[in-house]
Amino acid sequence: MRIAILGASGRTGGTLVGQALERGHDVVALVRTPAAFAVPAPRQVEVRKADVTDPRSFPDLADVDVTISAIGIAKGDGPGALVAGARVLAAAGVRTVWLGALGSGVSSRSGGLIYAGVMRMFVGSELAEKAEADQIALAAGATVFHAPDVTDGPLSSAGRIVPLAELRRPLLPPRISRATLASLLLDEAETDKHGSGIVVPLG
Repeated sequence: MRIAILGASGRTGGTLVGQALERGHDVVALVRTPAAFAVPAPRQVEVRKADVTDPRSFPDLADVDVTISAIGIAKGDGPGALVAGARVLAAAGVRTVWLGALGSGVSSRSGGLIYAGVMRMFVGSELAEKAEADQIALAAGATVFHAPDVTDGPLSSAGRIVPLAELRRPLLPPRISRATLASLLLDEAETDKHGSGIVVPLG
């Protein structure tokens, strides 16, 4: 497949690029600063400048099969970056797998009481924007991943995707390794198994 990865220069985006190449896909890396992005495999990776805050210059994605968004709110970003990203991908008209956060919007209590408290403490100011971006992505037909706390652990063979409505509320704050999350995002990009809706990746 030809997979576009928005936020390819970030930690999760970079993991996605590497795993997509290992699976034999062609990758379109969508990054804000192409000069700062190290291309791992020039024959399989095309780099396109993509600034979500400037939708008029956002690259055309008509030649890709699916887009995975791994953008977050980086230091120095003002409010609105996630919403802008959701809007440009919705306008692009390409199937999207959108990475959101467990504990935001409709999943605000799904991670358990402890997890909800941690999210309010450390991500509180961003929760409303995350929820708004999710809704834009959902309205455009995206599969929205509400990922729990991401760690740097190894790829788990027990990784799975659970529809939010079927998630059992855990007692302890859930976590998933970045490698497992990337693998599950790619699984969904390849299969479109869950269609439009909110799912939770578990490792």
